[in-house]
Amino acid sequence: MIDSAIIPANTVITAKGDGDPVDISSAENRVFLVSLDIVEAVEQESFDLSIFGSTDGQTWTPKALLEFPQQFYKSQTPILLDLRGEPDIRFVRAHWKVNRWGRGSETPAFTVSAKVREVPAAVLRETSAK
Repeated sequence: MIDSAIIPANTVITAKGDGDPVDISSAENRVFLVSLDIVEAVEQESFDLSIFGSTDGQTWTPKALLEFPQQFYKSQTPILLDLRGEPDIRFVRAHWKVNRWGRGSETPAFTVSAKVREVPAAVLRETSAK
């Protein structure tokens, strides 16, 4: 069962960047819950998170597999990532962009974490039966 940080807890993000690759090849089910948790943010800044995939952990999909809505404040945002139609994807990683405007420091600063968790097949069957 996959349950891994794609952005470690309490990571301070001040610039565009990428997380480390997470190996999802052992997943029994190809559906994942990706959870973004912004624990600190200041006014007049934005955070964009995307998830990219790879077959080898080196070359990444040209287009994001998942894009979170743009975030501005403290929040917890879960989104499902369904890779059942992407059997060759063996790795995922986070990519983020930040922006700051207005008064004060021009450097954005978000404290965040993000996780990817495999959704058990039984949960999906239960949900689709309703």
